[in-house]
Amino acid sequence: MSLLQNTTVVSLTFVLTGIPGLESAHTWVSIPFCFLYAIAISGNSMILFIIITNQSLHEPMYYLLSMLSATDMCLSLSTMPTTLGVFCLNIQKIGWNACISQMFFIHFLTVMESSVLLAMAFDRYIAICNPLRYVTILTPTKIIQIGLMIVGRGTLFMTPLLLLLKRLSFCRDNILSHSYCYHPDVIKCSCSSIRVNSIYGLFALLSTFGLDAPLIGLSYVLIIHSVLNIASPEERNKAFSTCISHIGAVTIFYIPLIGLSAVHRWGKKAPPVVHTMMSDAFLLLPPVLNPVIYSVKTKQIRRAIIKLLSTAMVVHVSPLFSSYTTMMIPLPQPHTSQ
Repeated sequence: MSLLQNTTVVSLTFVLTGIPGLESAHTWVSIPFCFLYAIAISGNSMILFIIITNQSLHEPMYYLLSMLSATDMCLSLSTMPTTLGVFCLNIQKIGWNACISQMFFIHFLTVMESSVLLAMAFDRYIAICNPLRYVTILTPTKIIQIGLMIVGRGTLFMTPLLLLLKRLSFCRDNILSHSYCYHPDVIKCSCSSIRVNSIYGLFALLSTFGLDAPLIGLSYVLIIHSVLNIASPEERNKAFSTCISHIGAVTIFYIPLIGLSAVHRWGKKAPPVVHTMMSDAFLLLPPVLNPVIYSVKTKQIRRAIIKLLSTAMVVHVSPLFSSYTTMMIPLPQPHTSQ
């Protein structure tokens, strides 16, 4: 029997897939992917640097934003090697250990991102509905505890996912539908029963994203109810404006996630390119757009970025410009008597 049993998984490999139908154009497709990854990593790095170096931003809201940026940056780094490897270098094979490691980090980081968005919704609820107790509720110690709970939650739900994979055997052409390892995609390659894996995957999905999304929605129902009770239109607008960035982050995270989950579970007749585009949107949109949203909509972050860029211009560009100007201006010639 030619089954790849658990004792030989070290030699097991999977074949990653780019965009079906565009294999000959993968080199050109790699250009926008490189551009998007550069934006994601540089944008989130800048947000982290600004929050760490600016004492005025050492507040609960920005601590949570730094967690979001760190999660987005790590998520981009976890998928970038295989995605660019497929599109740029046509490296499609990935070993078992590398595949399950990447799969763990992708699912772990997406659970973390959902948890951080829930914590940020709680932060906005306290800031708007109970502002007098904001500082006493969301203390630095409480933020650290929230961060540890977020990491622990992701580890708790994702570790059994790996353990359940150990019981599977693989005997088919292990061709995946994406340029990275994704749990529903990997288990479809197994020739063992995947019923337990599918049930646990659905349980983990409902216990994390399925719980976080309604709680975020509930927090905004309470926020809207509280804001509508504010008499001053200016104060209402100010309160709503503090939530716009978070609402944008929630939207660009959950809509692709719901679409990808629906396609994997019920879209078996959908063209392969639909699976690929949905998966790429799910993992690329939040890391790329979150820094843009918070840079544009958050006044303190926007000012800090402008100040940072202005300082960089003064330090690096001004000396070069001065040197160039000195070279262009002719020096006075010494006077010679006739």
